[in-house]
Amino acid sequence: MTMTLETTDLKVQLRLADDWFTVCDLSTLLPGRGVAALLPDGRQVAVFADRNGRLYAIDNRDPFTGATVLSRGLTGTHQGRPFVASPLLKQRFDLESGQCLDDEAVRVTAYEVKAV
Repeated sequence: MTMTLETTDLKVQLRLADDWFTVCDLSTLLPGRGVAALLPDGRQVAVFADRNGRLYAIDNRDPFTGATVLSRGLTGTHQGRPFVASPLLKQRFDLESGQCLDDEAVRVTAYEVKAV
């Protein structure tokens, strides 16, 4: 059996300042798996889609280690809130707000994201 990816013309965009920036095709996002994208200023963003098709984007840099790995983390929910757990030290980051669920003093940037 051969599997092919479903393709779509939809693009994933996130808001940077007052403009929208295209980061990837919607078809590259698989539920529960992140994708890393490079921003114009050299930073990286981690983009996720959940099983309901909702999109999320946060900084890809783990603030505890400095490694750009959050796109490779495990996703889940805590009290109804979607999160990604860093693959290194396992701290969880709320995908909607960027707040660390394990250390309230730590947060990553969360971006407004849409498919167009």
